[in-house]
Amino acid sequence: MPAVPTARERARRELTADILEAARRQLAASGAAALSVRAVARELGLASSALYRYFATRDELLTALIVEAYGDAADAVEAAAAPAPGRSRRERFTGGCRALRAWAVAHPHEYALVHGSPVPGYRGDDRTTAAGARTPMALLAVLQGLPAPATPLDPRLAEGADRVASAGAATGADAVPPALVVVAAQCWTALLGLISSELFGQLAHTFDPADAFADATIEALADRLGL
Repeated sequence: MPAVPTARERARRELTADILEAARRQLAASGAAALSVRAVARELGLASSALYRYFATRDELLTALIVEAYGDAADAVEAAAAPAPGRSRRERFTGGCRALRAWAVAHPHEYALVHGSPVPGYRGDDRTTAAGARTPMALLAVLQGLPAPATPLDPRLAEGADRVASAGAATGADAVPPALVVVAAQCWTALLGLISSELFGQLAHTFDPADAFADATIEALADRLGL
């Protein structure tokens, strides 16, 4: 039977959630580079010293926001790309891609935090690395069991492909051929480019609104993977 949280634990969780919500509002209003623990404390009517007991530095607060954003996106993609009776690999892959785009459109500031310009002076850690790997690994898992593409692996890309394949295998997944890993990585960067172009206004006066363009691009990525 799970332990029942104490009143103090519940209060801490609630205040932590309030802090993160206020930080997300500041993120939307001013951007990640301007995020301030003191400003968040003022919004919540707290002394800075009280908030520092939850997040000792701005970087700790940023890390929590980044991990949360990566996690929310990954939850959506993992659900959309999960195997299910009657769901083809292509449906799983395109569903996962569409889920990431839908999450990004609904949460543009969180997307910009994790896939936009780096925050000056901030460095992530193992938590952000692990959280950030979930979405691409969910899409890569769709390719488990597929043969290597006919095009041979470019020797210049072998080391990077091996690193990605090893990361996937570390999760208990079947290995994906290195040459296919390269194609998958190219599709992943194309997907991020598609989403970033839409959110950051690069499709204005061309393919905006971008629904049809995004749908056709995602289908083209599935074609590229041979799905």
